[in-house]
Amino acid sequence: MSDPYLLLWLEAPLQSWGHDSKFGRRDSLDFPTKSGVFGLLCCALGAGGKQTERLGQWANRDMQVLAYVPADWKGRPLPRQPLMRDFHMVGSGYGDRDPWQTLMIPKTREGKKAVGGGTKMTYRYYLQDMAFAVAMQGPKDELDELQRALQSPIWDLYLGRKNCVPTEFIAQGVYQGAEQAMNKARQLAESKNRSPVFQVLQGEHEGEVLTLNDVPIQFGEHKLYRDRRVTVLPVS
Repeated sequence: MSDPYLLLWLEAPLQSWGHDSKFGRRDSLDFPTKSGVFGLLCCALGAGGKQTERLGQWANRDMQVLAYVPADWKGRPLPRQPLMRDFHMVGSGYGDRDPWQTLMIPKTREGKKAVGGGTKMTYRYYLQDMAFAVAMQGPKDELDELQRALQSPIWDLYLGRKNCVPTEFIAQGVYQGAEQAMNKARQLAESKNRSPVFQVLQGEHEGEVLTLNDVPIQFGEHKLYRDRRVTVLPVS
């Protein structure tokens, strides 16, 4: 008998799931990344640092995504339609005694700190008014622990960035299989007057196949990732 699935419902006015960002341009993928979901779970558990062993256990587990938009958006060109661009001036006021703050100080071409800390404009992209049902597979006792952690998180939960605050309870139950989990997601979406637009399956299937560098091997100050293949399928 296969492992059950934990259903996560990710809904907020703004979400951002970085996968190929540079310092000055912070892009968002059109759906939650594995690294973003794993980071969310680690926040709920209060699990900081590298978390190499935990991430190794999670890395190959199945994760399916179903994307929803407000029903009156149906028919618009998606998923690019709800993308929003914001910008920030960053780099001033950081100290060099804290390694995290040091990383935020803009550097010169030679890699040295900019004079006086420097200032740089960064563009940041967000998905607007989206909701995602994410079904993640795992042993039942562990999924039950994750659900409890999401219901009473140790650290703040956010959807990609700290200004992306969820507007619905994230943990939506543990189910025998992915189909049962997604059926529950459809019921929740109907109650919110939302329509499905696309799904993301792990591995290669008939559809748009993408290679994402979003499987975290190590968190912490020096993050490491590896690739995975996913397939994006439209939902009629």
